[in-house]
Amino acid sequence: MQIFSKVLTDTDVHVRFSFPTRCLQHLDFAGNNYVDLHVKDSYGELRVIRCRKREEGYYKPVLSKGWRQFVAYYELRVGDMVVLHLEDDQNLGSQFRIEANRRIKLFGQEDWGEVTRAN
Repeated sequence: MQIFSKVLTDTDVHVRFSFPTRCLQHLDFAGNNYVDLHVKDSYGELRVIRCRKREEGYYKPVLSKGWRQFVAYYELRVGDMVVLHLEDDQNLGSQFRIEANRRIKLFGQEDWGEVTRAN
């Protein structure tokens, strides 16, 4: 099940990734203001990316620790899209799957294609 998709902004690429508050219902913060998400990337590798939220008022969830490494690994840039899916993989120990997409033009038509690893 897709939780969200977002086209990356400059802040998302260079600082931290914010996403819609409505998505918090899929995360278990267990009374804390952060949770470490166990995320499977498109190559089946497990990544741990920290999600933080503000403690009061508008929670504004952001991906912080581990996010910049993901950006660097896939050489993501402004205009790329990230999609987060709820997907329980008990063998890998992940709860989510993350994919990165980039706009491509093929035969005059724009579409999204999967971003491959840079390394």
